[in-house]
Amino acid sequence: MGWAAVFGAVNLLALIAWIALIALPRWPALLSAILYLGVGLLCLVYATGLIGVVSGLIPNAGGGGADFTTIPGIRAIFATDAGVTIGWTHYLAFDLFVGIWIARDADAKGISRFIQAPILLATFMAGPLGLGIWLLLREPAARRQGRFR
Repeated sequence: MGWAAVFGAVNLLALIAWIALIALPRWPALLSAILYLGVGLLCLVYATGLIGVVSGLIPNAGGGGADFTTIPGIRAIFATDAGVTIGWTHYLAFDLFVGIWIARDADAKGISRFIQAPILLATFMAGPLGLGIWLLLREPAARRQGRFR
């Protein structure tokens, strides 16, 4: 399987998980499936790709070791299909994990799903933007409940 196929597969997996998180009832089994099948599989793909490329077990056109300490080093990592796919999978996994946390936290605070939906979409499309919006909105909701956690 080439990097383009892996890229397509992780995008499809994340999209299905996000649609389920935003549009479907939040049954405990569904949230567990999104966490373990969505985030878990994305983490597995990420770890396998990263370890494989860094160790040399998986070919990485452009090769070389991973240098996370300089801008040119990071640029070199993302200059390959492997680097882009592994990096993108990292974003997908973390953003989905954050989305699950936002959904659970918002449900616990009684925040309407209509308010949650655009926040979750923002998290899906631009992770830290959605998280930042949620953090601004969650604080007053937590205070209204008399708890801040």
